[in-house]
Amino acid sequence: MIIEGNVSVKAALLGQQRQTLKLYADQDKHDRDLAFIIHRAEDKGVPVEYLKREEIDAMASGRTHGGLLAEVTNARWQTLSDVHDDLPFYALAEGVEDPFNLGYIMRTLYSAGCSGLLLRKRDWQNAESTIIRSSAGASEYLNVIPCDDLVSAVRTLKSQGVTCYAAMRKDAVVYHEADMKKPLLIAVGGEMRGLSAKLLKEIDQNIYIPYANDFRNALNAAAATAVLAFEVQRQRGI
Repeated sequence: MIIEGNVSVKAALLGQQRQTLKLYADQDKHDRDLAFIIHRAEDKGVPVEYLKREEIDAMASGRTHGGLLAEVTNARWQTLSDVHDDLPFYALAEGVEDPFNLGYIMRTLYSAGCSGLLLRKRDWQNAESTIIRSSAGASEYLNVIPCDDLVSAVRTLKSQGVTCYAAMRKDAVVYHEADMKKPLLIAVGGEMRGLSAKLLKEIDQNIYIPYANDFRNALNAAAATAVLAFEVQRQRGI
């Protein structure tokens, strides 16, 4: 798989999710960020091939690569047993199908200190480069935990003392009134389907984001995740 641009390539190179096989760099480009990336690639034994800009353009799918591409393997995702935080903060996204939105969610969660993101297992192979780019590389650092059965995964976490919240208005409390200083999971659903009924049965408490007016439509998953994730950070005093 080919990924594009300094941010994505650097994240793939420095993160733990995949192996970087080879870099392709514009032979006429010289800047500090590129020099750092190439230096780290050389430290890791990753070969670097210098090409004309037209050759890189021909290899790239877009025009935002900035003269740097990398050939990488597909991601090696995590499991619940890979997370060892003393005070874990998990997130769960169900029904988020758009790779750009998923990337935005990962970007927010990683910056807010999330321990791991639970997703329904599916083949994201064709979307990985988009996810890396839209997450600004955060997907390469965040623990991403694909699950065959999200309900079973939530039950496992509850058995470990994790409190599970859902972004859902029915029978909900205002999000900042929920205790987020304990081990927790926050579940957010996509705009089309929301959270499944089976998963909602496992939730301990619904939480909602109050509006300043009578607007009836829900925030999208990425926006809701940002509000809730940084409330966790605020309450924990991070």
